[in-house]
Amino acid sequence: MMSHLFPTYSRWEIEPASAKGTKITAVDGKEYLDFTSGIGVCNLGHCHPHIEQAVTEQLKKFWHVSNLFPQSMQEKAAKLLAEAAGLDLVFFANSGAEANEAALKLARKATSRSKIISFNNSFHGRTFGSMAATGQDKIKNGFGPMLETFIHLPFNHVEAFLDEIDQDTAAVVLEIVQGEGGINVVDPEFLKIIEKACKENGALLIVDEIQTGIGRTGKPFAFQHYNLKPDIITVAKGLGSGFPIGAVVGTAQLQEAFGPGSHGSTFGGNPIAIAAAVATMEMVFTKQFLTETTTMGQYLYNQIEANLGKLEGVLDIRGIGLIIGIEISGNVPEVLSRLRSKGLIVLPAGEKVIRLLPPLNITKGEIDQAISLLKSTLADVTSAAV
Repeated sequence: MMSHLFPTYSRWEIEPASAKGTKITAVDGKEYLDFTSGIGVCNLGHCHPHIEQAVTEQLKKFWHVSNLFPQSMQEKAAKLLAEAAGLDLVFFANSGAEANEAALKLARKATSRSKIISFNNSFHGRTFGSMAATGQDKIKNGFGPMLETFIHLPFNHVEAFLDEIDQDTAAVVLEIVQGEGGINVVDPEFLKIIEKACKENGALLIVDEIQTGIGRTGKPFAFQHYNLKPDIITVAKGLGSGFPIGAVVGTAQLQEAFGPGSHGSTFGGNPIAIAAAVATMEMVFTKQFLTETTTMGQYLYNQIEANLGKLEGVLDIRGIGLIIGIEISGNVPEVLSRLRSKGLIVLPAGEKVIRLLPPLNITKGEIDQAISLLKSTLADVTSAAV
């Protein structure tokens, strides 16, 4: 049967019929353990009852009125986000790419500069601004010239960075963990140097928390592991538990740059998505929840290290909290396909990395189940390759 969808995605062989918690049930009745969380979106698992209740209540009130109206739930969501990040002001968008696009506009307008520094293997989105910031050629191929004044440098390379940053630089944008680029974790010393150099040169520091934010690493945001004070962070994915929402969070000093008419979004801060975001943050941004997430993240890492670390073909294990990459020498698409056939869904990251993004409320039993399937599959692929 002909599809009327553009073939922009290499789709899997699984069509979901329903999903609950960590499980997806396909139309053929087969059940899968989901270690993708919708690519880091369903941080509380699928169809969490607390989110469902909040969304249902808002559905009965109104679905959309536009941002010409004050909305108390937007204010509540902005307060929760700003306080969790240690920042002041929020702009709501519909996605991570939109949030990054807005952040880039904000940085250029606030500084009256245009040069943006980002890093190789980064991923910031597929709009022209966020694509220009992305440090991966495969994302840009075929689209012609990129926007000017975006500079891409080696990640964690101090000398290259210090040679490039100057008083023409509007902003530096980076991920604490490069999710799409291979689960590459920032070096703490590199981060300190970036923060210091940004202050000395009057450049803004933008931290892309699209994949790492909302508890994914065991803190509200990944930058908080490093005693860092960014000027802007961007958030999406896990913020709405599956409802489309993104956000820019910034310091009070940036208020004048984003005054009336400077930026906007028809659907940004949609009431349904906002209700989901508030309910999500009320659960995730608690000490008990984040402590449990940290515990599960450490347990997952330890189990991977103990069971997979010595397998032939496993080259590295890295990540923070519940975003973990397993670098292998084998064929990642083949491993992922075999895992799906056994009932476990995981993701790739870069060329040689298996990416694990389980729900933050995963159990030890579910982790053990996933580790068992990963171990047998990687052993099979390794032995088949010999």
